[in-house]
Amino acid sequence: MTANGYLQLGLYLVVLLVLAKPLGAYMARVYEGRPFGLDRLLGPLERWIYRLSGVRPDEEMRWQSYALAMMLFNLAGLLAVYGLQRLQSLLPLNPQSLGPVSPDSAFNTAVSFATNTNWQGYGGETTMSYLTQMLALTVQNFVSAATGMATLVAFIRGLARRSTQTIGNFWVDLTRSTLYILLPLSLVLAMMLASQGVVQTFGPYARVSVIQPVSVDEPVADADGKPVLDEKSQPETQQATLTEQVIALGPAASQVAIKQLGTNGGGFFNVNSAHPFENPTPLSNFLELLAILLIPAALCYTFGAMVSDTRQGWAVLSAMTIMFIGLLAICVVAEQGGNPMLSRLGIDQAASELQAGGNMEGKEVRFGIVNSALWATATTAASNGSVNSMHDSFTPIGGLMPMWLIQLGEVVYGGVGSGLYGMLVFAIIAVFVAGLMVGRTPEYLGKKIEAYEMKMASLVILIPPAIVLLGTAVAVVTSGGKAGILNPGPHGFSEVLYAFSSAGNNNGSAFAGLGANTPFYNISLGVAMFFARYWLAIPTLAIAGSLVGKKLVPPGAGTLPTHTPLFVALLISVVVIVGALTFIPALALGPIVEHLMMRSSG
Repeated sequence: MTANGYLQLGLYLVVLLVLAKPLGAYMARVYEGRPFGLDRLLGPLERWIYRLSGVRPDEEMRWQSYALAMMLFNLAGLLAVYGLQRLQSLLPLNPQSLGPVSPDSAFNTAVSFATNTNWQGYGGETTMSYLTQMLALTVQNFVSAATGMATLVAFIRGLARRSTQTIGNFWVDLTRSTLYILLPLSLVLAMMLASQGVVQTFGPYARVSVIQPVSVDEPVADADGKPVLDEKSQPETQQATLTEQVIALGPAASQVAIKQLGTNGGGFFNVNSAHPFENPTPLSNFLELLAILLIPAALCYTFGAMVSDTRQGWAVLSAMTIMFIGLLAICVVAEQGGNPMLSRLGIDQAASELQAGGNMEGKEVRFGIVNSALWATATTAASNGSVNSMHDSFTPIGGLMPMWLIQLGEVVYGGVGSGLYGMLVFAIIAVFVAGLMVGRTPEYLGKKIEAYEMKMASLVILIPPAIVLLGTAVAVVTSGGKAGILNPGPHGFSEVLYAFSSAGNNNGSAFAGLGANTPFYNISLGVAMFFARYWLAIPTLAIAGSLVGKKLVPPGAGTLPTHTPLFVALLISVVVIVGALTFIPALALGPIVEHLMMRSSG
């Protein structure tokens, strides 16, 4: 790797970690109700929202009420997104006169955006009107992210409080997450992205003349717009000359900002942040990359501040960062090692003055291998799912790293809120394992970890793998699942495994190469996304409800300190071992065997 590559990776990590403390401290003040500056400006708006919606902000909830409010709010959002897609042809801000989205695709997208997964089985510029993109998808980008942050804050209160029954008010946490954190950050980022050339317009798609007209085979359609078939039941074509190109536009900058900050990842355009109108310059690439991990990293400091021991937050952030750097390094090395299949075809993968040689398939020269690999690992470390290169074109080992990052449970930074509460559940499991080693009742932050907490924690770590492996198994043995596999063999299996890993862990990215916009995949992946989000959030709130009623246990000689390098190493080991034991057999059938076949073929 070139010195320029090391500089880019180092600069990114340094800026990310430097910003984690000030933003994390700000968010702690927001959730604790202490003065933080913006409350003077936006406080009247917050109080007006409560009066309008009938919320009493001083009334707190038990965990059951908190979970019920979260589920009802998200169900309302899911139904609204579904309805807007089905009715978009009748609604305004549809300059291309796009028709209604099919029922199965609308269901998949509604679940996807309500759960903060943002899996996309459609092309945005050919499917969604401006109104649908803004009122359905962008709004859900805000509130689904805020839902994860609210759940995290409730969990932290369960650890920080003692001998009580309530963990906060969902409506207050949701409002404050949106109004004071996500909206201001998105406004700033959207303006910065627009300055770089990210489009933001309500105008219709642009039509421009091509520089050099070209001849193309165009399908022949009848009066109803259906393709005309020949005697062999193949679509008839006719020669046509292309003299004009339609360029998709729209209010993209506002959606791109929150898609990254909220770890949503859903692109305005089909190719996401590989599109020059979503990600036009190296600076926009850096800003979007930074936004992906900014809030998840900062929330670690928020956690430490809210439990009155910032060392705890730094320990969790250290564990995340160590795992991220390790898997990032493997991905970069694998991609810069090149693709031996391309070399055998005589394709030059040699180094240039600025770019180390390697596998450039599916990547753009304006970003190169380092920034493509960095984005791939960042977007899968967080439950983001946006892409600036095609993961399907990565080498088997290079593609294995993003896939495994998802399969670890989206806890290496993870989604806003959801990543940290997932990692804290692993921390509870880690202290339980340590307690078994020394024959002592485990404790975390002064709270005893007992049978009930471990049962709920077991659900959190077992449900996603069960969804992923069961969904993959069904897809590769049923006709509906096999019909979408365009690359038979290990690579096709990897595509299916990646799709269900992405849906079952609320990531949303795709290997691509899989025909997923079918009733089978739209419904099965939609069901996977729904259960993977809420069957984790509800047990997490149940743990918070149990811990909040417990008294603090004074530390003793057998207490395991949870802010030391030893605990960081233990936490990393638990996350990696659980991920390895669960998914290595499946990975062996996909990217691992594909790597061995690629290296051994002559």
